[in-house]
Amino acid sequence: MNRMPIWMDCDTGTDDAVAIMLAHALPELEIKGISAVCGNAEQEKTYWNTQRVIGLVGARYPVYRGAERPLMKPLTTAAHAHGQNGLGGVELPVPADAAVPELPAWDALYECARQYPGELRLIATAPLTNIAIAFTKHPDLPGLLRDMLVMGGSAGRGNITPAAEFNFFVDPHAASVVFRSGVKLTMCGLDVTLQAYLTRAQLDGFAASGTRVGRFVSECTRPGRKLVEKFGLPGFSMHDCCPVMFAAHPELFGGEMAGVVIETRGDITSGKSVTDLYSDKQFPFKNAFVVLKLDRERFISILTERLLSLG
Repeated sequence: MNRMPIWMDCDTGTDDAVAIMLAHALPELEIKGISAVCGNAEQEKTYWNTQRVIGLVGARYPVYRGAERPLMKPLTTAAHAHGQNGLGGVELPVPADAAVPELPAWDALYECARQYPGELRLIATAPLTNIAIAFTKHPDLPGLLRDMLVMGGSAGRGNITPAAEFNFFVDPHAASVVFRSGVKLTMCGLDVTLQAYLTRAQLDGFAASGTRVGRFVSECTRPGRKLVEKFGLPGFSMHDCCPVMFAAHPELFGGEMAGVVIETRGDITSGKSVTDLYSDKQFPFKNAFVVLKLDRERFISILTERLLSLG
């Protein structure tokens, strides 16, 4: 099997951690690098959380430091969902051989794309600050990528505000740069990620597996589980696993091409992903495949099997 080269850009909180482990476990994918950005927590935390997670599964991937703040607004974090340390309060050791490359995230991504022109798939599960900087500094980068898969946005609802999904709200200006860049985009927003949930019983099953990864998945999601129960949701959504799974198993998903624009100026609507999916008036372009449907049963089956295979 020819494995697809991927680059992951993360703000490693709980579901980013699971997404990284899933990408490591899927035989179709080969991680070439990971970059960390501020978002769910401060960049200092998300960077070392990334190192801790790859150490948990015994992996050795280069992890690059990215942006410490959004492009044009103060940082909003999500300790209420991910805990103060970003990993739900779970303390993982930093690998003894963890190295900190000197190259910043945006330059490292560009060099990797030059090494795999037309092949590298960029999976972003965080505010898009690193990617906007990379696309601005290296304007040929969008054309070097095979495509970009984003966890962010929504065709119709928000979570951090009534209008906006968290990742796009944290840095709407960066999201706007990316969606105007011409890169081939797949948007896994709340429309599909809220379908990708694990129930309390399924998370308890991870704990009962007796594996290190299973226990970690169950424990790190506890703060988030309390939050979703408060809002009456059916389970803990594995938002960031959706673009990873889409890269390996697109047959599990359905959606439509649409025009997507990111709102950057509205006081109430900042970060909203405005699509023409449900509008009589259409944008003069279709710049993203918006994922709307998920075969949840197969998604959970593959997710569970691959994560527990890590031990």
